[in-house]
Amino acid sequence: MNNTAKIKVWDPVVRLFHWALVISFSIAYATEEDWLTLHAWAGYTVLGLLLIRIIWGFIGSQHARFRDFIYRPKTVIQFLKDTTVFKAKRYLGHNPAGGAMVILLMVSLLFTLFTGLVVYGAEEQSGPLANLFISTASAWGDAAEDAHEFFANFTLLLVLFHVLGVIVESFIHKENLVSSMINGFKEKNPNQNSNSNQVNQ
Repeated sequence: MNNTAKIKVWDPVVRLFHWALVISFSIAYATEEDWLTLHAWAGYTVLGLLLIRIIWGFIGSQHARFRDFIYRPKTVIQFLKDTTVFKAKRYLGHNPAGGAMVILLMVSLLFTLFTGLVVYGAEEQSGPLANLFISTASAWGDAAEDAHEFFANFTLLLVLFHVLGVIVESFIHKENLVSSMINGFKEKNPNQNSNSNQVNQ
């Protein structure tokens, strides 16, 4: 007999943010300089999404809040070690590695956005920072462009690790984490405390 029940984990804001960010970042990364206007608007969309998510990280539902998934480095490292031997504990919300990845992605995206705005202002004399680089456009533009490309590629690398982590965790715990980010639900043993992020296996 199945001893599990469905529980709502991801609220609509988290789910919409996740998939809208996937689409916006993909558009921004794919367009680069060939479709500059589209690239810029995709970047603005990413910025708006991040601002909403940061606010929601303080006032949102239980598993959306930063305090629910920010762990000490020691805990993250131990979780990764347990994952390598397929003995990682299951978490209803973000596990320690997933929580660390959320923060890393957000920080990397913010650096990508900031350097992108510098490039846009210095080389195209457009965007909210344009007036700051009227007399020093070339000096700032070249440096910012290199940094922008680095952080964009670094973000993509993090995304690939994130996808790999989702695949591994889905395999270990025999659950579809992608599906849960679509419908918001996960399976939870009804005998477990629903207020705890961690679910012992």
